[in-house]
Amino acid sequence: MIDLIWLIPLIPFLGFVVLGLLRNMLPKIVISVVGCGVILVSFLLSCGLFKEVWDARQLGETAEFSKEIFNWFTVGSLSINLSFLVDPLSSIMLLIITGVGFLIHLYSSAYMANDTGFGKYFAYLNLFVFFMLLLVLGSNYLVMFIGWEGVGLCSYLLIGFWYKNTSYAKAAKKAFVMNRIGDLGFLIALFFILANFGSLEFNEVLGQAGLLPMGDSTLLVITLLLFVAATGKSAQIPLFTWLPDAMAGPTPVSALIHAATMVTAGIYMIARSNIMFTLSPITMQIIAIIGVATALLAAFIAITQNDIKKVLAYSTVSQLGYMFLGLGVGAFTGAFFHVLTHAFFKALLFLGAGSVIHAMSNEQDMRSMGGLKKFMPVTYVTMLIGTIAIAGIPPLSGFFSKDEILAYAFVSSPVFWVLGFLGALCTAFYMFRLLYLTFFSSFRGTEVQKKHLHESPWPMTLPLIVLAILAAVAGLLNIPEALHGGNWLKEFLAPVFAQTNAIAEPFHLSHQTEYLLMGASALGAIIMAVIAYNRFAKSNQLDASKSSEEPQGLLQRLSYNKLYIDELYDSVFVKPLNGLSKVLYKFVDRAGIDSLINGLGDMFVSSGKGIRLLQTGHVGFYIFMMVIGVIAFMLYGLFTI
Repeated sequence: MIDLIWLIPLIPFLGFVVLGLLRNMLPKIVISVVGCGVILVSFLLSCGLFKEVWDARQLGETAEFSKEIFNWFTVGSLSINLSFLVDPLSSIMLLIITGVGFLIHLYSSAYMANDTGFGKYFAYLNLFVFFMLLLVLGSNYLVMFIGWEGVGLCSYLLIGFWYKNTSYAKAAKKAFVMNRIGDLGFLIALFFILANFGSLEFNEVLGQAGLLPMGDSTLLVITLLLFVAATGKSAQIPLFTWLPDAMAGPTPVSALIHAATMVTAGIYMIARSNIMFTLSPITMQIIAIIGVATALLAAFIAITQNDIKKVLAYSTVSQLGYMFLGLGVGAFTGAFFHVLTHAFFKALLFLGAGSVIHAMSNEQDMRSMGGLKKFMPVTYVTMLIGTIAIAGIPPLSGFFSKDEILAYAFVSSPVFWVLGFLGALCTAFYMFRLLYLTFFSSFRGTEVQKKHLHESPWPMTLPLIVLAILAAVAGLLNIPEALHGGNWLKEFLAPVFAQTNAIAEPFHLSHQTEYLLMGASALGAIIMAVIAYNRFAKSNQLDASKSSEEPQGLLQRLSYNKLYIDELYDSVFVKPLNGLSKVLYKFVDRAGIDSLINGLGDMFVSSGKGIRLLQTGHVGFYIFMMVIGVIAFMLYGLFTI
């Protein structure tokens, strides 16, 4: 199976080529079969690859396989190969990308059925999956960077898919620019890695990095630059404002890119480079602080949002913050565990929101919903499971992954735990608020909308059911020892984090303390669910946002207006840069460069016009000028002797 690894990314790329070239000629059913089929084939190949890794781990081996496709280029002593690396970490990522990706492709076949850009949409989705697979399969930082840039490009194309809408086009541009800021950090980090380690291959770089002392300045610079890249791709403070605006794209795009795959690229990159970060405690502290701050800030904003997709978008930012908190406190397995569970329940919630929007004739404001559970029972039950999972209520998956991160945070600093716990309370409140406003009480939309309410077709409900099952049971993959579990995921990923585990202080927390932390987290989530129920489900009364455009009270206004961060960025960065660009355009470009170039052009044109007057067409005049020239040469020779 290892010899066929190159087929896993190649097949989605071929799907992109076929659909891209023939999108206007193929019928929609063929486009659906090709678009979904190539991802399904990649998923089946990924399953076979995972089985090989699994079998090797069962035998106690490191289960690391590499495959060189070809030599990319050689410059002096530097040789870069297009080669793939499969180990426990990348094998699970392959299953997430292709498995969840296939479900979203299947869902899209019904959700986008009436869109005129159906073929182009599936071509873009296939291309995105290709680049994401390249990102996680690459055996060196350069191949990872190619995939990293590729998913950024596809994100731009898919967010701005309905580009004729100006606001959607601006959202795509915003995402592209903010990601480029982070990507610059990645690019500079590549040069530092190459200059200090002489290679970009993971095995060589991380092997050499593991020999450096704790707090080494070189590793500090490299890890800070890589973290800057991660803040852009994974939407952390200060580069997080692009992700809520990215909801302009089709809802399945939000599920694939901004819930299950692309936004977790930063976590994957840091987890892959774990030894470098472990040896940089300053960077780890910064990651933890930024992560918990992002988790709390985004959760606070989500509380008052009325757009169902915006609530889920800020929820994604918040959950990514938890993952970074886990990375910062050394819970690499816990952070990746949350990547896994989040892929299931957040993709489920986004697709569920898409099902609701589909039934509501593209209405996204929850104030115009209500009472949908009797019209959409499958969507309701599956979204209920996703809500319980993300809220961290046992025994669903989110409880296990989030509490593992909070346990490590408590050992690192009780302050981190308190802030993370507050973020978890907010998460439970705004997610149950979303559920109750959407599905409970009576319908608040128009009569026209009510007449068209219906459950979604099977290509949309089947992925919801599968994801709901996964969201419910995925927590069993890493049940902690305190609950008599075997920490399967931790054992499976052990070779990936072997260098870190060898030097990091062992995690120690008494079972009694762990029970108290779990109980507080679960009880807090249940209390928030009850509070949200009393406020939003028992009657048809909404919060203050129903009676006015903007809620009353300072905290509510701050949350509703997203802490005015977009306005702050606009005032501090966008407007000054626009003003500077206008000055440079007027005085440097127009008055300087243009004047110089145009002046030279005018000079040569004028000179040409003057010289052209000498071409009279009279032979006598030419003889006269020849004689004058001969005399001039003779005089020149006479006076220079």
